[in-house]
Amino acid sequence: MTDIHLTQLIEPWFDSSMASQWLTHTVANLIGLCALCLLYLVTRRLVLPSLQNLITRFSPSRIGQLSPQLSKLSGRLSALICCVLFLGFFERVFVAPEWLFAIGKVVGQILLVIISGLLFSAFINLGHGIYQQLKFAKEVPIQGLVQVAKLITFIVCAILSISLLIDKSPTYILSGFGAIAAVTLLVFKDTILGLVASIQIAANRLVSIGDWIQVDAFGADGEVLDLGLNTVRVRNWDNTITTIPTYQLISDSFKNWRAMQQSSGRRIKRPIYIDMHSLQTWSEEQITSKANELGFEIDSAQPLSNVSVFRKYAEHYLRSHPKISKECVLMVRSLAPSEKGLGLEVYCFSSNTQWVPYEQLQAEVIEYLVAKLADFELRPFQAVTGQLKLD
Repeated sequence: MTDIHLTQLIEPWFDSSMASQWLTHTVANLIGLCALCLLYLVTRRLVLPSLQNLITRFSPSRIGQLSPQLSKLSGRLSALICCVLFLGFFERVFVAPEWLFAIGKVVGQILLVIISGLLFSAFINLGHGIYQQLKFAKEVPIQGLVQVAKLITFIVCAILSISLLIDKSPTYILSGFGAIAAVTLLVFKDTILGLVASIQIAANRLVSIGDWIQVDAFGADGEVLDLGLNTVRVRNWDNTITTIPTYQLISDSFKNWRAMQQSSGRRIKRPIYIDMHSLQTWSEEQITSKANELGFEIDSAQPLSNVSVFRKYAEHYLRSHPKISKECVLMVRSLAPSEKGLGLEVYCFSSNTQWVPYEQLQAEVIEYLVAKLADFELRPFQAVTGQLKLD
């Protein structure tokens, strides 16, 4: 069957006109352009959004969160449909010189390659959005792998576009990569290191979005906001943002507080220094009287120092505290005497691992025990500095 050009259908409309050929060509080109614009608007504004709304009804909570990715996907799909139809029918619709047809064909093919790459990138974003809804997504982030897939896609699109522009096979362009391999490795050094680091981080679950990490070399101490191919963004506790090269998390050491947050408690480890001049031996009667007064048990079969009795009471206080974890280590131990006096170290774990409740509990415990020293005839050690007030 012989192909029919659009002008053959329009030409009878202008038989009586002196400029029938010019009018026929102009109308054909206008009809072609208007048809492409109308097709794009119908698919972009009507058909694909209707399909998106229909799909969203099946799971509004999950699919509704993917609306930005689906909207971007529908826009690029509409452009792809228009580009394919243009390449398939432009010779039967438009009228132009041969050289302009040749340019239009090359431009259309390049646009098809670029839009295809953008469409594939939109599919990657959609897949990443679906993955982010899974329970283990934060534990195994794939943001770096997604960026690698996009980078490879754009490199392939660039190679195909250049090959179409110079009318050479893609292998012709790839053959020249060997000569510039060293330059390429130098330019993309951070990207290559970041790719390797991203794979190791994802495989070993070293860092996840939302983890509290501490990287002293970069002054980072806060929550991980984003794990990218080249950088990791950390929101510090003072609300500043620190950017760390991804490969630094592999090459250098850092502290991840995730295990503490997932455990049954957060450690409290604070010393209380006692003036050694206030230490004295208590008799059995004194020990029993103090134990009965404060409601704790102690073996008073032999004389003990007042600091020993206080240490036993401190352990009793910690064990009876509702906010102290009973599943973790709990003790009050004596440190080596020093120029600051005799140190008693409070070692226990808070049941609540959140920062503010933890700090409040830690302050509450230490302040209470320091205030209780006087009941055991003990004095806290405090180095005297500054000006003394003399009577």
